[in-house]
Amino acid sequence: MRIVRYLFGTDEPRYGIVDAEDNLQPLVRPPFDGLCFAGDLLPLSRVDLLAPCAPSKIVAVGLNYRDHARELGLPIPEEPLLFLKPGTAVIGPGGKIVYPEMSRRVDYEGELAVVMGKKASRVTREDARACILGYTCLNDVTARDLQAKDLQFTRSKSFDTFAPLGPWIETDLDPRNLRVETFLNGERRQSSITSQLVFDPFHLVCFVSQVMTLNPGDVIATGTPSGIGPMGPGDRVEIRIQGIGSLVNEVVLPPARPGDAETTTCTRKES
Repeated sequence: MRIVRYLFGTDEPRYGIVDAEDNLQPLVRPPFDGLCFAGDLLPLSRVDLLAPCAPSKIVAVGLNYRDHARELGLPIPEEPLLFLKPGTAVIGPGGKIVYPEMSRRVDYEGELAVVMGKKASRVTREDARACILGYTCLNDVTARDLQAKDLQFTRSKSFDTFAPLGPWIETDLDPRNLRVETFLNGERRQSSITSQLVFDPFHLVCFVSQVMTLNPGDVIATGTPSGIGPMGPGDRVEIRIQGIGSLVNEVVLPPARPGDAETTTCTRKES
């Protein structure tokens, strides 16, 4: 089952189910409390797809592919390496990734994302599966130069538009042996299998829930395989995951603001 979040006309964002013929069945409420259908079918082509959920937080995992750790010459982690991306970084399929003025290198990172369906706090691995609604594609966009400069991830991972998510949540999927690929302007740059994950999605839900409560709609980004690299304004990046589909976004320059100076450095007014 494919769950989408969308706009139709002037309505507020709504959820729906997409069938095999690409017809959309609207839902009365978000799918986290069970499915309740409303209204007539709509052709998927008539709606604007949004990110398929609105997470209060994205919990991301570093060095979670064996091939990526080898690529960087780093040891396999003994436990998941966690960092956070804010919900304000989320954009949907077709949304524009804005290249920030303060960065000189922005990278793509294609990832399988876990979408929580139930509140999870200190759950066991055995109970983790029942807490998951489904899976989607995520691009963990990273200002690589700022990551190296700061020696931690907050600024480099948190810019607005740095978490493209979508196109939908696939609920009927075993996440443990899926092909994950990233294409830049049609050229494949990343390709791996989720069997290469050091910690699989069920382990991650269990582990993260020992640290923080996961709410319905929250996302766990499971890590990126080898092949990370830069992208720039005008580039088209596609994250493609077996059994889910593809998430496509374009990189753009930030819009000009009236009165912008040549420099974008913030300065403190002297007292």
